[in-house]
Amino acid sequence: MPIPLVNSLASWFLKKRFHQMELFLKYPNDVQNELLQTLIEYAKNTEFGKQYDFDSIKNYETFAERVPVQSYEGYEPMIERSRLGENNIYWPTPIRWFAKSSGTTNAKSKFIPVSQQSLEECHYAAGKDLLCMYLNNNEGSKLFQGKGLRLGGSKELYKENGTSFGDLSAILIDNMPFWAEFSSTPSNEISLMSDWEIKMQAIVQETIYENVTSLAGVPSWMLVLLNQVLETTGKQNLFEIWDNLEVYFHGGVSFDPYIDQYKAILPKKDFKFYEIYNASEGFFAIQDRNHSSELLLMLDYGIFYEFIPMDSYGNEDERIIPLSQVEVGKNYAIVITTNAGLWRYKIGDTVRFTSTNPYRIKVSGRTKHHINVFGEELIIENAEAALRKTAKQTNSEIIDYTAAPIFMQGREKGAHEWMIEFKKRPSDINEFTKILDLSLQEVNSDYEAKRFNNTTLNLLKVHIARKDLFYDWLKSRNKLGGQHKIPRLSNKRTYIEELLEINSTLVSKIV
Repeated sequence: MPIPLVNSLASWFLKKRFHQMELFLKYPNDVQNELLQTLIEYAKNTEFGKQYDFDSIKNYETFAERVPVQSYEGYEPMIERSRLGENNIYWPTPIRWFAKSSGTTNAKSKFIPVSQQSLEECHYAAGKDLLCMYLNNNEGSKLFQGKGLRLGGSKELYKENGTSFGDLSAILIDNMPFWAEFSSTPSNEISLMSDWEIKMQAIVQETIYENVTSLAGVPSWMLVLLNQVLETTGKQNLFEIWDNLEVYFHGGVSFDPYIDQYKAILPKKDFKFYEIYNASEGFFAIQDRNHSSELLLMLDYGIFYEFIPMDSYGNEDERIIPLSQVEVGKNYAIVITTNAGLWRYKIGDTVRFTSTNPYRIKVSGRTKHHINVFGEELIIENAEAALRKTAKQTNSEIIDYTAAPIFMQGREKGAHEWMIEFKKRPSDINEFTKILDLSLQEVNSDYEAKRFNNTTLNLLKVHIARKDLFYDWLKSRNKLGGQHKIPRLSNKRTYIEELLEINSTLVSKIV
C-alpha cells in the first residue's frame, strides 16, 4: 500500500477516534458506569450472571455488594471448564483462546480467557490508539515508511478440546489480518518459534536488512536482542543499522532500570520512548504525550475498573472503590471486570494516580512483589527509583536485581538482602551499598523509620551476581522471553536462596 495512502487512512482514523476519546476524557465516570451496565446486561444469562442475578443489578452499588472480588484461584474451576469446551459459564460468547500468563515466575500457570470482543475492542483497539496518539504528537513521523520490529512471546499456540492456549502475543499474531505482517518484522514464522535462543538469532539475521522505524517489546528482552544485533553487525549504535528508527513502544516491566542503557545505543536526542500498560487480562493505559512518564487510563476498552487502597489490601477492613473515588498520589491494587468474562478480578498489579482529570497513572509494582516484613512497605517503584539514583552516583549500570528480607534471629535485627547483576560494576561496592540504603530512605519514609539508628533494620547487604545469573535462572525454569519477569521484591527468601545457590562461579563480594 503506498505510503501517502497509509498516512491518509491513519489521519482519518485518528480524527474519528479522537472524538470518541473526548467522551471518556470529559465524562470518565459516566462512561465507566455505562460500560458496567452493558457488561452486566450482556452476561445476565450466563451461569455466573444467573448465580448473582445480574438481571436485577441496576447500579454499581448493587454490583459491588453482590459480586465477590476474586483472584485467579477463585476463577480457576470455571476457566478449566471453559478450556474443556463448555460455553456460557462466565461470558455468553464462546471463549476460544486462553492466554497462558507469563507474568509470574511461579511454577503454576494461569490461563486467562480471551474473547473475540476483548481481542477487537481492547487489544487491537489499543494498538490502533497507540499509533494514533504517537502520530498526533509527531506530525513529521515516517513510521509507515518502514517496518516495526516486534518482540513477543516465544511459544506457539497449543490446541485442545476446541480451544487454544499460548502466550498472548501468539494469540494476537494468530488472529491478525494477513496484511499486518507486511508492516512488521520478523515474520510470523520466526515470531512464533518456541526455542528462544534460536529465535533470537533468526530475528537478528532477518531484521538487520530491513528498514526498521519502530521497536515494540518488553525492555529486558528487547535489550538482549538489540545488544545481539550490535554484536552481530559490529556497530556502536542502532542508528548505524536502522537510520530511520524513531520510537520504541515498551511495556511489561518497568523501564527505569534500562533507560540509560537504551539511551547509550539510541543516542539521538529526538528519539521517542512510548510506554504501554498491557497484560494477558487486557490493555489498560497508554502514554499519550511525548517525553512523559504518565499513562492515560483507557476507559472504553470493555474494562470496568475498581481499586483497593494498598493501606487496606489483604486486611479485614479491605476497601474497594470505583474510579470516581481514587486520589492522586495513593497506591492502589487494580480490580477489573472485562469483556472476556472476568468479574471483579484482582490482576495483581498496583498503580499510583498522577492525575484525575484526566485519569493518568504510573505502574508502581505488584501486590505480591514487595517487602513488608518489618512494616517498611517497600514497593518496586521505590526500589527502582533508589537504584537508578545510586547507579548514577556510583557511575555503574544495573542489568537485573532481586531483593528479599533477612529475618530477625534471636537478638539480631533484620535487613534487606540484594542480588544485583551489573553491566558496569561500581568501583566501591561498600559505597554503592551505603548510597542505595540512603536512597531507599529518601523515597520511603517507612523504610527510613525502620533504619533510624538501626531500630529494626540493619544496613542492607548486596551480592554482586555473576554474568548472566538471572538469564540462567530463567532458562532453568524454561522462562526465557515474552513477559517473563525477574521477581524484583519478595517477602520470602525462596528466589534469593535459589540465586545464591546457582551463583556458583562466585566472583562476587558479599557486603
